[in-house]
Amino acid sequence: MTAIDLFRIAVRALSANVSRSLLTILGIVIGITSIMLIVSVGQGAEALILGQLEGFGSRTMFIEPGREPSGPSDLVELFTDSLKEKDVKALSMPGNVPGITDVSPEVIGNYTVNWRNESTRASTIGTTKLFAEILEVFPEEGMFFTDEDLRQRALVAVLGAEVRSKLFGESEAVGQIIKIKNVNFKVVGVIPRLGSTGFFNVDDFIMVPYTAAQQYLTGTDFFQAIVIRVESEDVIDRVALDIAALLRANHGISDPDKDDFHITTPADAAERVSIVTGVLTALLTAVAAISLVVGGIGIMNIMLVSVTERTREIGIRKAVGATNRDILSQFLLEAVLLTATGGVVGILLGVILGYAASFALSAALGASWKFVFPFQAMVIGLLVSTGVGIVFGLYPARRAARLDPVEALRYE
Repeated sequence: MTAIDLFRIAVRALSANVSRSLLTILGIVIGITSIMLIVSVGQGAEALILGQLEGFGSRTMFIEPGREPSGPSDLVELFTDSLKEKDVKALSMPGNVPGITDVSPEVIGNYTVNWRNESTRASTIGTTKLFAEILEVFPEEGMFFTDEDLRQRALVAVLGAEVRSKLFGESEAVGQIIKIKNVNFKVVGVIPRLGSTGFFNVDDFIMVPYTAAQQYLTGTDFFQAIVIRVESEDVIDRVALDIAALLRANHGISDPDKDDFHITTPADAAERVSIVTGVLTALLTAVAAISLVVGGIGIMNIMLVSVTERTREIGIRKAVGATNRDILSQFLLEAVLLTATGGVVGILLGVILGYAASFALSAALGASWKFVFPFQAMVIGLLVSTGVGIVFGLYPARRAARLDPVEALRYE
């Protein structure tokens, strides 16, 4: 019997009960759809985060307090007070670390902001003009605070567009006095509506001189981060090593394993993002793959029922010359056709839902969440669905092939 004959018989058998065939492949459809959706969203998230990292530029690195987390127990290290003003001065001093062009300490908080009877809560970052230059966010109204404002600990603020809208509506904002944590700040500039830039939604931000933030808002003498900009991409790895050596000397550390800071370069950040999103995607995919096993078991059960229902047919086919191999091939092909069809339907649904999810996430997050077609997941999905058909269809097919033709013809 030719492969074409087997294919025709298999299609005819499956078409005889379309509704049962559709219900049989439902588990496969759900499993492949879930995998396609998870991989698409995961790759879209990775692309978005990497794109945000690029927003900081390839010449920017970050110094953060605490040693680099290697597990949940190390997360507390991120909240240490190891980065101080002496570190900023040492990094800013010409000659200490050749290649550094700019240093910007960061003080981050979240406070209630008031203007007259209006009130909102906003993320407040104490920073320098470098932060705005890196993110390329410049006031459309007024101006950014100056180096003199930093030295004088001036109580001045630059508002994001959303904060301005919540507090002032259509009223003039520049020149007004707002209260941040009940401290008066004069609005000197307003950033245009930009959405997410880097990892920040600058529309919801208030930027003030870091010196004023430390004295009047946080009351601390340490920083949550220090942003470094270097003269070129070529020196970034060497500068990172020099910074580490300088900070160890500043902190009296001789053993690198006891560092109370960690440095993140663009390459480090990209690698971490890829690892994290890859692990999460793999875990979620493994969970979704459970439905493939459930679907495979369902197909095996239905195929066993089909063998029982068609016992007499098998007997007749054997009586007219069909071999055990022909019967095995026919029922195995039916199982593979079921799972392969489920795989194709699942891929189509996964692509549609993945595109819809990227559109919804873009709207919800206000970010450019791009749809990523998971080609590799599509190929794997087809192979896995076909494999499920072979694995779970083999036992019913062998059972059908081993039926005794005489007993099969007697079956009613």
